[in-house]
Amino acid sequence: MNRQSNSIFLNVWMISTYLLMITVNALANILPINGQNTGEISDKYRNLFAPAGFTFSIWGVIYLLLAFHIVYQLGLFRRNSSHQLLRQVAVYFTVSSVLNALWIFCWHYDKLYLSVLIMIGMLLTLLKINNITTATSLSWKEKIFIRLPFSVYFGWITIATIANITALLVSIDWNGFGISEVTWTIIILFTGAIIGIMTILHQQGFSYGLVLLWAYYGIYSKHIAESGFDRQYPTIINSILVCIVLIAVVMTFTAIWKRR
Repeated sequence: MNRQSNSIFLNVWMISTYLLMITVNALANILPINGQNTGEISDKYRNLFAPAGFTFSIWGVIYLLLAFHIVYQLGLFRRNSSHQLLRQVAVYFTVSSVLNALWIFCWHYDKLYLSVLIMIGMLLTLLKINNITTATSLSWKEKIFIRLPFSVYFGWITIATIANITALLVSIDWNGFGISEVTWTIIILFTGAIIGIMTILHQQGFSYGLVLLWAYYGIYSKHIAESGFDRQYPTIINSILVCIVLIAVVMTFTAIWKRR
């Protein structure tokens, strides 16, 4: 096949897998798959790292940004852009969409070991995309339609991976080596913040940082809400606030540094 045929074939697969991802995620809660919706499964594996339900509304933003990326890939909003860059991103995007759909089935059928492996696969594909865009000099349109969607997606999957692993540990009744759940939650919170900060510094990802702030705000909201943990764990609440401040400071520093 020539380059144009390859491009058409890849675009068809990219659109098809995106629609597959959207459809499976929608049916997961409409049917729901295996008689339980996605949120109910999260509640079943109760842990102190899980964010409030409203936090998951970010998926709507992610799907919309990815749709804009697809439109950009198809030629709208652009005249000139590196075909090699677009092809590389499209390949990994396609893989991530398939993994996303597979994850839903594993999650809904309580195959948590598999769900963690698939989630890590998603994380690695999105890391690859973000490394590609970071290493490439992008126009302002490319930053909006290529870097932004996957930076936001990557940020959320970073937190989702930690939450998925936490749910797995809860499901197997892991005793935490005798360390309390509160202490482990604080360790996880700071581990997530450190990973996020390192990523922000490496990729200069302001949008990535905003997603982390949103996720940590969701965890904070669940801890202070009467319908959540109702302020039962003040050390966790304080730790969340410290993480939020640290992430915000690094984001501010990075933004100032970029303008110098």
